[in-house]
Amino acid sequence: MDDTDGTILRALQVHPRASFRRLGEAAGISEQTAARRYQALRRAGVMRVVGIVRPAVRGDSEWVARVRCRPDRLEPLAASLSRRRDVGFAYVVSGGTEIICVVRTPMGAVGDDALLAALSSRVGVLDVRVDLLLHAFNVGSASKWTGFGGHLSESARDLLTSNGSAQGAGDDDPEAEGEDAGTGGPGESARLTAEDAPLVDALTHDGRLSHRELARICGWTVGRVRRRLRTLERSGALYYDVEILPERLGFDLSATLWLTVAPSAIDEVGAEIAAHDEVAFAAAISGDHNLMVAVICRDTDDFYRYLRTRVGAVDGVLGYSVSIRVRRLKQNASLVVQGRLVQPV
Repeated sequence: MDDTDGTILRALQVHPRASFRRLGEAAGISEQTAARRYQALRRAGVMRVVGIVRPAVRGDSEWVARVRCRPDRLEPLAASLSRRRDVGFAYVVSGGTEIICVVRTPMGAVGDDALLAALSSRVGVLDVRVDLLLHAFNVGSASKWTGFGGHLSESARDLLTSNGSAQGAGDDDPEAEGEDAGTGGPGESARLTAEDAPLVDALTHDGRLSHRELARICGWTVGRVRRRLRTLERSGALYYDVEILPERLGFDLSATLWLTVAPSAIDEVGAEIAAHDEVAFAAAISGDHNLMVAVICRDTDDFYRYLRTRVGAVDGVLGYSVSIRVRRLKQNASLVVQGRLVQPV
């Protein structure tokens, strides 16, 4: 990957559904070059843009589960967990006996949740620790890691955000970009309905599908698709994640930091750490360590530098522990198979 690819990825993080013409303008390249670069990254399984329904819309909370098991039971358990719809991120940490994953289940049902109950009694599982994810500091997207490089000027950011309505990669006509970005049609609700299922499924497969393609899949008009997306996006019910495999870009060390932060400082510390280029995700959680941080670095030296110069300089951090990731299993809406992001079956 070069600096141009990095700029395209940064532009997608600002506006995941920006047209190739907009991406090209932001990166200082032609529309055709932007399309070719994006398609090459996607075909290689390095990145995917996916639509995500916010768990709260379905009445779910997010729980961070740390599952310790016997080494000989890790593979079947990892395969089972990563293929579940109610499991988001999942990965194996150093030692090969612990899986960390995010489970989405209703708040009141956590004690009776079939998955969590099954984990505790499953053969080979030695220990399960579950903490509630209280607040994510990376607003809008689950992955805002920018350590891969590239540069996006303020004017390019303004260009990408000037269009209020999200558009698909194929919606390059001036009317689609300039259309009024008000709310949806009269009486439209932001609550998901059964009619939204094909729209959500299509966006989970490819968050950059054009309005025309989504209309074909759903059997709707293009105008209805545009209005429905606008309603869901503006309400926060639907957002887009730019999933990236850092190992394919030369960043071989990923870790989860479990920080202990003074309660009075957790908002300030969480926001400051979430803004670091090396951080993909930061969230306040319940438990002894009340801040969870996903960090991506090039190597051991780079990670040590980050701990010493960035985390060490943040006031309010009282202590920490580290879990080194040795294998990714799932990245939000995608499975990681043989070093590629793929759509779950």
